[in-house]
Amino acid sequence: MSKVRSTSDESLIRIGELARRAGVPAATLRAWERRYAIVEPVRGPSGYRLYSPDDERRLRSMLALIDHGLAPAEAAARVLSAVGADAVLREQASAVPAPGLRAELFDALLRFDNAAAEQIMDRALAVLSADAFVREIALPVLRRIGDGWSEDTVTVGQEHFASNVLRGRMLGLARGWGGGSGRLALLACPPGEHHDLGLVGFGVALRGLGWRVTFLGADSPIDTIVACAEEIEPDVVVLSSISEELLARSAGEFDGFADRYPLMLAGPGASGELAARYGAAVLTEDPVAAAASLAP
Repeated sequence: MSKVRSTSDESLIRIGELARRAGVPAATLRAWERRYAIVEPVRGPSGYRLYSPDDERRLRSMLALIDHGLAPAEAAARVLSAVGADAVLREQASAVPAPGLRAELFDALLRFDNAAAEQIMDRALAVLSADAFVREIALPVLRRIGDGWSEDTVTVGQEHFASNVLRGRMLGLARGWGGGSGRLALLACPPGEHHDLGLVGFGVALRGLGWRVTFLGADSPIDTIVACAEEIEPDVVVLSSISEELLARSAGEFDGFADRYPLMLAGPGASGELAARYGAAVLTEDPVAAAASLAP
């Protein structure tokens, strides 16, 4: 059983909030704490057990491994093995900087080596927050692979494999992103747009800032987006595409939409000219920076 220390750190959260963020029942978290010591709560002034960002990071890494088929005990052991003591984490962070991790992950993905890729991502998440992992590791590797495909140095099979591995890990980080009581974002891609990993990264970053996320994802019909917005009444709707043509094609179908819901265009296909046609604003292309721009 983990030790419970005393603290007055106001940045810590109670188990109910951790459970909402992670998307698992509080009873399950308590059981994992007892069995695997995956989290190390401290005791607040009022006597409640409180959990740190490091606890949440370890828990999310464990959940991502479970999503990939590992048993909870094995997933916890792998995370704790990758994490180690705080001093080891700092040493790993300086010894294996983001460029090195990106290069290792890129090479593993091109070799179709799923086990190596997962291990590298475990190491990255042991020292990086979820949004830092998205910004510094996942999306740069994805862009490099996309560039390689455009230049015929990466095959279609390699591109599909890499996208699926990165998607699995990023969606693991997104677990529970609809829970909590924060502001609500509706995220979607227009019809015909099948590239939504940047939007996933944006959602992960938003969740880290306390937002709730409803994710429709790739190739979302316009009437589905509109109906969902009417149902959930989001605080913001983000439409993302790498294609200016696809965004332009859908503009007329959103007539009057921005009068009812704050609408943002995102992705490489977004532009000020298109945003004016939608009555929308434009978000920066960097998903993490875009999320930060929406912070309260």
